Amino acid sequence: MAEFQKPPPLDIKCTSTDCDNDLHCFKQLKKMTPDQRGKCRACGADLIDWKRLHRRDRGDAAHTFEALRHEMIRHHFFHRPVDDAAMRHAQRKGRDQLKDSARDRLRRYLAVAEPPRDGRQTPLEGNAIYYAQHATATCCRTCLEYWHDIPKGRPLTGEEFDYCVGLVDHFLDEKLPDLADEPIKVPRRRRGLPADTKGQHQ
Repeated sequence: MAEFQKPPPLDIKCTSTDCDNDLHCFKQLKKMTPDQRGKCRACGADLIDWKRLHRRDRGDAAHTFEALRHEMIRHHFFHRPVDDAAMRHAQRKGRDQLKDSARDRLRRYLAVAEPPRDGRQTPLEGNAIYYAQHATATCCRTCLEYWHDIPKGRPLTGEEFDYCVGLVDHFLDEKLPDLADEPIKVPRRRRGLPADTKGQHQ
């Protein structure tokens, strides 16, 4: 039996673009003029209703998610199947505990004024919460600022924190619709065996 090999690291960054396929990067550059800000830094595409987005209306999540999907890094995490380790972790937690863990993570690594290793504190795989944070731009304070108009350098208000939690919860519900609310027993994957991809979701 062939030995299972871990897939190569993801070749994608926050600044990645594929403009020909309508996948952009809206992260601002310091040299941008005011009229350039909010547009794709590579091609200048002006696709986002920033005024509507910055209202941070939790009831407008469908529009917010549609806007986020225009950015390549966000689109990737909305559409990439959850990796095996993340799926197993989610099943062992169950939906309720996974959401509790997401709230704890956001409190520790996003809500404080100066999160540790800001910009590098959210891994790319291994936990469905990481997928949720990258997809919803709640992965670091830089992404939170330019997508959701929440300034860096100060703690999140209760309302801002609840808004971020709401986005992550909504993503997890969409990404893992069949996840049980309660934990389930998941056998440990034996070394050298390929990952069982059953139960993964788009």
